[in-house]
Amino acid sequence: MAFNHLPAGVHDALRALSVTPVTHSVPMAKNLRSDRPSASAPDRPSPGAVLDRLASGPSRAARVTHTEHLPPRPGRHAVWPDRIRSEVIAAVQTAGIAHPWAHQALAAEHALDGDSVVVATGTASGKSLAYLVPVLSTLLDGSEAPNGRGATTLYLSPTKALAADQCRSVKELSQPLGTAIRPAVYDGDTPFEEREWVRQFGNYVLTNPDMLHRGILPSHPRWSSFLKALKYVVIDECHTYRGVFGSHVAQVLRRLRRICARYGSDPVFLLASATSAEPAASAQRLTGLPVLEVADDASPRGELVFALWEPPLTEMQGEKGAPVRRTATAETADLLTDLAVQGVRSVAFVRSRRGAELISVIAQERLAEVDRSLARRVAAYRGGYLSEERRALEAALHSGELLGLAATTALELGIDVSGLDAVLISGYPGTRASLWQQAGRAGRSGQGALAVLVARDDPLDTYLVHHPEALFDQPVESTVLDPDNPYVLAPHLCAAAAEIPLTEPDLELFGPATGELLPQLEAAKLLRRRSATKAWHWTRRESAADLADIRGEGGPPVQVVETGTGRLLGTVDAGSAHTSVHDGAVHLHQGRTYVVKKLDLDDNVALVETANPTYSTTARDTTAISILETDVEVPWGDGRLCYGSVEVTNQVVGYLRRRLITGEVLGETKLDLPPRTLRTRAVWWTVTEDQLDAARVNPEILGGALHAAEHASIGLLPLFATCDRWDIGGVSMPLHPDTLLPTVFVYDGHPGGAGFAERAFHTAREWLTATREAIASCDCDAGCPSCIQSPKCGNGNEPLHKRGAVRLLSVLLEGAAG
Repeated sequence: MAFNHLPAGVHDALRALSVTPVTHSVPMAKNLRSDRPSASAPDRPSPGAVLDRLASGPSRAARVTHTEHLPPRPGRHAVWPDRIRSEVIAAVQTAGIAHPWAHQALAAEHALDGDSVVVATGTASGKSLAYLVPVLSTLLDGSEAPNGRGATTLYLSPTKALAADQCRSVKELSQPLGTAIRPAVYDGDTPFEEREWVRQFGNYVLTNPDMLHRGILPSHPRWSSFLKALKYVVIDECHTYRGVFGSHVAQVLRRLRRICARYGSDPVFLLASATSAEPAASAQRLTGLPVLEVADDASPRGELVFALWEPPLTEMQGEKGAPVRRTATAETADLLTDLAVQGVRSVAFVRSRRGAELISVIAQERLAEVDRSLARRVAAYRGGYLSEERRALEAALHSGELLGLAATTALELGIDVSGLDAVLISGYPGTRASLWQQAGRAGRSGQGALAVLVARDDPLDTYLVHHPEALFDQPVESTVLDPDNPYVLAPHLCAAAAEIPLTEPDLELFGPATGELLPQLEAAKLLRRRSATKAWHWTRRESAADLADIRGEGGPPVQVVETGTGRLLGTVDAGSAHTSVHDGAVHLHQGRTYVVKKLDLDDNVALVETANPTYSTTARDTTAISILETDVEVPWGDGRLCYGSVEVTNQVVGYLRRRLITGEVLGETKLDLPPRTLRTRAVWWTVTEDQLDAARVNPEILGGALHAAEHASIGLLPLFATCDRWDIGGVSMPLHPDTLLPTVFVYDGHPGGAGFAERAFHTAREWLTATREAIASCDCDAGCPSCIQSPKCGNGNEPLHKRGAVRLLSVLLEGAAG
């Protein structure tokens, strides 16, 4: 687990990140492995005391902009429904749980009644037990059936790690029940020799939507005995099924329901979600079925201290001389180091894979200065690792061998690690739901916990650390998904027809857009309707499931291969390959630095070799947009606010090399990559000449004012829609050829749209008001990363005009519809 090899240039990188030596005043334990405080240890430091140590010293104290104290909450017990088997209750009691919380008992009652139900309560509130108890009881009943297989259950999780973790929990809980309960994981990591056993004998099968879509449903005849007996479908962490991914999963579930009906089963859906707005409505959109909700959290909660932390300004200057704050990456690495020295078990959540790798390397370097043995107790965890690497890290975190982990959201979803004391969140994760989900990873044993949100130098994070009410006084967001998106629905209709020919009664199941799409699929010679059966059949020899990219990643992942050894290092999503593993890109993997020698788009391979560059790389791109159809248009004074369909053409044209120490641009290299075209949904607004005159925005600054408003509005949209800035894109033009006016577009970054732009349209007044305030309240003179500069700008943040953007938005909002 230790990444002891530090590539040359890392010390320069640390200086570039403004990492300064850490002075630790906490006494070191002689043996941290054996002396690690337990959840019940009387000398376990309170979360407030831990925060005080982190913020000790005048320079550190000023970085805490707000501290929220959430008091402990007592629990409310109930009794299990009398229909639960006594053996199951005994097994639960053996596991140390004498009585259920009230929400667990209520959810179990609904499940036994045959009602689909969503449990939407806080992290560590026992949602798993709420569905496991009725499921295990039903499986135990089925095991006594005189003939046949008995009852079965299918469990779906968004990640392999969560399924593996849940499988361990089910095995432990059901051990007293003997062989009646046979849990098994069935995913891409399952050895082929085990898969047949799972199909024939597993009665609690844990998988993910990807495997259900590509493996189980297309091969449903081989799963017939399992599907005939299917009583429950458990959908864990269902709040993660949003946007395009959620829309795809909704159609996968409809295909599952259709095949189950063919085999004579009608499973009950049991969903578990983090606290969310309108959980029943979201669950109904996902499953297509009426769903009851259990949202009154009766579990106890330890004290939570939640701090908002803003890194200080540095002496460095960024683009156009803008002031630059110390990076959230560097700040989080120092905090993770301090927590490890204190013996505080912690996870740092990081937005990017590269960030997770950097934080682990920096923390290891810092810990080695204190005690070299400590460096081995911090690691990185992210998607793209090989399965054996992930499992080893999960086991080390479970056992306490690791004190600190820098993780992407691959770990956010429910690796059930008890005993964590603190969570660091390096940058706002995009939604309040994700923020609370990550914060809830600590304190799962009922002890007090500390959560720290470390702000990145961008508009949204800066806004939030100075407007805590936007986090702590607002409800979590509703889950946004659109199963009727034609780009989502069409491939699933093809997949469904390949599984079982489509008939007229199926049209209602798949939604109102189905009738319009079927003739188009016939015209494209993907489906053919046979007059004898009146059914639509799949016409191709290849797998219809391959048409649907349910993660919305734009195709198969790109494999990252080391040239000298042929070793597979990991994978990169197809959608980000052009910007992250283009020829010449600097790539980090487990603390080692590589340079991409060649990106082979035909074979989906990026060939890399070990290197020690003293620079980082940033892709440059160009984007054009055209309006296909305007669905809604409302007047905002003389201007217009619109929502509709657009076509976006994007091309990565080169990359910049920046010196690690100063961020200085060393040069630009041209690239010859093909353009990508995206048909999606967008919100856009226009202004007139009169409005420009009123805003005192002349032609010389118009482009910069529009561009600045575009950047800031993209940065603030995650506050109003369940997205982050990487889910959306933007374009601004002083004279757009379709509107013939100055226009700013914000669009969904997924084919057919994901619902984010639509949400932006409906909250435009509040969204753009917050955007204007974020720009106006920033202390910089001409614009900086905290207000109008964007890390994803393909034009190098040129041109930008801060004051012009404020005046332009002010005039636009004066005419905004109420």
